[in-house]
Amino acid sequence: MARAAHRAARPRHHRPSDRRVLFRAAARLPVQQHTGSTAVRVAPPIEVADEDLVVRRLHGLSPLAGTDVDPLLRNLGCRTLVVTGVSANIAVPNAVFDAVNLGYTAVVPADAIAGVPAEYTPAMVRNTLALVATVTTTDAILGGWKRPRRQGAAATPA
Repeated sequence: MARAAHRAARPRHHRPSDRRVLFRAAARLPVQQHTGSTAVRVAPPIEVADEDLVVRRLHGLSPLAGTDVDPLLRNLGCRTLVVTGVSANIAVPNAVFDAVNLGYTAVVPADAIAGVPAEYTPAMVRNTLALVATVTTTDAILGGWKRPRRQGAAATPA
């Protein structure tokens, strides 16, 4: 999906979690998320293009709150966010709720998110995300990106 967004000239931004050493809670995490470490880089096979925005997140569970993502997207004219990635347990619902609270239209391709256990994800989508977001498929989004763009581009977090 990230490559297709790039080919369709859709803005993309990436929000790796980047924890400062000084946070005591972060010291208890099984994976240490220190600035510059592989734990906070955008994971392969997702490629980060020069025009992509990579926004650091230093705290919290939300990919939007406490970051510069909202003003960056507004400056790009984005009104719709296509939310993908992991995890359906925490980051995806947080992103959807924050996006809706900020006035964006949230779109979730259900086949482009994952959580644990695997059977949790469809239940989360059906019983929670579908109440506040447009739930669709990756193919439907990719098909839409082949049509001419309208005002208000969709940004695709990877």
